[in-house]
Amino acid sequence: MSAPGKRTPTSAMEVIADGRVPAILAELRGLGSARNRAGMARYGIDVTHAFGVPVDALRKIARRLGTSHELARSLWATGNHEARLLACFVDDPDAVTAAQLEAWAADFDSWDVCDQATTSLFDRTPHAWATARAWTTRDEAWVKRGGFALIAGLANHDRTAPDGAFLRLLPLIERGAFDDRNFVKKAVNWALRNVGKRNLALHAAAIARAERILAAARRRAGGDRGGDAAT
Repeated sequence: MSAPGKRTPTSAMEVIADGRVPAILAELRGLGSARNRAGMARYGIDVTHAFGVPVDALRKIARRLGTSHELARSLWATGNHEARLLACFVDDPDAVTAAQLEAWAADFDSWDVCDQATTSLFDRTPHAWATARAWTTRDEAWVKRGGFALIAGLANHDRTAPDGAFLRLLPLIERGAFDDRNFVKKAVNWALRNVGKRNLALHAAAIARAERILAAARRRAGGDRGGDAAT
């Protein structure tokens, strides 16, 4: 059995692309603890490949390292949990490709990695809006959660987006509300709340959509599945 934090690298060539990676991994190992790993596990985080480093400590390291797309790719390729979170904090959004979004999403194995990737990095890339729309219709649990987390991130960070862009996402949020998987449903709620927090007009639209969802849920509970499709 491998030691905590160890995983077969995604690509050995990527791992050695940035020479800082071994020292960073050693630092992360030193900052981790069994107590933190146990705490992470209690919150439903997969700690199989984690050292147990607090996110605040990772953000401090990210500020010290600065922005680096090459380093981010190398950190992600290690497969270590904290290294992947750190990758989300140091990557350059303008350098991230749509293919990278798909590749990283395929590696999601825990809600915190999904959420940090989508709301600390992906939502700031040029591909954020198209990816959010596409992923909310996918079947894979973590990818679908990522789509709604992206909406939550865009609602929080994209200050120039018009209201219409978010209004067009509300039907996707409504459809997602009936996914039975808890991690998906939580992200749907997160997305709707964040859209509603942008301004009074979107708040009213989010409330109206929430009422539609509640009414449809009541009909479903009563055995009437008609008329509850989002439009």
